[in-house]
Amino acid sequence: MTSLPAFPASAALALSLSLSLSLSSAPASAADAVARPPAAWLASWTASPQAVWGSDFVLPANVPAVLHGQTVRQVARVSVGGRRVRIVLSNAYGKLPLRIGAASVALAASGSAIEAGSLRTLTFAGQPSATVAPGAPLISDPVTLSVPDLARLAVSMYVPHRTPATTFHWDGRETAWLAPQDQTRAMRIDDAPGVQTTTARILLSAIEVEAAPAAQAVAILGDSITDGASASLGQDTRWPDVLAERLAPHGVAVLNAGISGGRLLSDGMGENALARFERDVLHQPGVRAVIVLIGINDISWPGTAFARQEKRPTLEALKAGYAQLIAQARSRGVRVIGATLTPFGGALPGTPLDDYYQEEKDALRQQLNAWIRGSGSYDAVLDFDAWARDPAHPQRLLPAYDSGDHLHPGDAGNRALAEGIDLSLLLPAR
Repeated sequence: MTSLPAFPASAALALSLSLSLSLSSAPASAADAVARPPAAWLASWTASPQAVWGSDFVLPANVPAVLHGQTVRQVARVSVGGRRVRIVLSNAYGKLPLRIGAASVALAASGSAIEAGSLRTLTFAGQPSATVAPGAPLISDPVTLSVPDLARLAVSMYVPHRTPATTFHWDGRETAWLAPQDQTRAMRIDDAPGVQTTTARILLSAIEVEAAPAAQAVAILGDSITDGASASLGQDTRWPDVLAERLAPHGVAVLNAGISGGRLLSDGMGENALARFERDVLHQPGVRAVIVLIGINDISWPGTAFARQEKRPTLEALKAGYAQLIAQARSRGVRVIGATLTPFGGALPGTPLDDYYQEEKDALRQQLNAWIRGSGSYDAVLDFDAWARDPAHPQRLLPAYDSGDHLHPGDAGNRALAEGIDLSLLLPAR
């Protein structure tokens, strides 16, 4: 097995199709169809699409430049389960049609393995293959599969033709496997000759479940602190993961719409938050609330290796950006919870970004936090700054919560942030 180059992660409708006789139950009768309540589709897991960058960027993309005759298998933990499931693939940044030769979903076992009897072949408008138009999503037909809350699913797709890799999610916090030929029905693929691995998400952007009608979702719009930089690989220890564990028993899904290197006002390692808010948050089925934790890269990127010639935004510009997010959400009946920006004193030492922190940048962060806390603009506020900072050095993370890079919380810090949230702010009104 070979791995693609790794780099430390510090620095979106088709008709239902019956499955083959071996995998599905008999078609429902007309009486059953009348008795069954309408499908309540709920987004239960997401990974926000990004454009694959070139080799001239400061960080490597960690995906092959071209996909050709390969199966990609990825594991993702849903938050709320359901009786049927479907997936969403994305060609958001593709300039060419993307052919999917075959696809499947199954309950994941260990590594790339799947649980016996759980494999379901996916179809698209009744066909076993499909073409994703440039810039478009592709939604599979639903398949019957009993998915428990917090289940880990393995999604496999076969890309038969030579296709540039253009759409991905850089920091997946999971191992994905790329194996030669169509292995979408294989019980495991990590032992296949010529298999490669990556920690990026390729094409897969969402998993949706047919959940209870009352189920709903909370989305989190963020950057690397939400995306999970420095959280343990494959362990579901990002703070949205921990929040999902707390909310799943209440029928509330958690959608991680974080992008490492994401920014509010300007494009970063993904489109700016204002541009992607509709696609990544408001368009997701079942979203009733959104937590906004983004802005530290707007403050700190300018002047660094990421953006040498950029000027730092003003407090007024940042406030105006947040106001637009709030207006967009409220126009769709979505509650907006603001989160203060966490401390970052001494961030990224010994890296090309060791100038990420400066005192004047921190002064702007604290001014912005004061506005988040006191302006009354949000429906509620989560004071992540107060929860995560070191009382003796308020510009820094509490050592027990620090991953070691002084910017991203480690597993303990992520758990503390998630456990500090009053769930009543996020639960459906009774």
